[in-house]
Amino acid sequence: MRWLVLWSWVKKNLQKSFLNFLHMQVMPINYYIFLSIALFTIGIVGVLTRRNAIIIFMCIELMLNAVNVLLVAFSKMHHLNAYALDRATTAGTEAQLFVFFIMVVAAAEVTVGLAIIVMLYRNIHSVDINFLNRLKH
Repeated sequence: MRWLVLWSWVKKNLQKSFLNFLHMQVMPINYYIFLSIALFTIGIVGVLTRRNAIIIFMCIELMLNAVNVLLVAFSKMHHLNAYALDRATTAGTEAQLFVFFIMVVAAAEVTVGLAIIVMLYRNIHSVDINFLNRLKH
């Protein structure tokens, strides 16, 4: 009987502390939005100002990761709001699956992009994108 009382007390306190942990440790969504905007802006500036193909691909990856950060942040926010109403919910996990597919597409993009860059370097001996006009001939 004592074990049952002790177990119920421990379970109740663990649930309280876990819920307090969820509510106290949540970082405001504004920080994620600011970080994502900063990363995306750095990526856009890099794509528009650089001429090196490898750096352009890195900036595109930076922009994709900025979108991923934002998707995960909004997914977590939506999940915590739904969890407060119903503890058995799976709401908010769809965006995290979408992030996984974005990462797969980004990996495929890097593979194809690097193959193109290697072929460009073999033919022209430069990875400057201004030399891409020579491929027309």
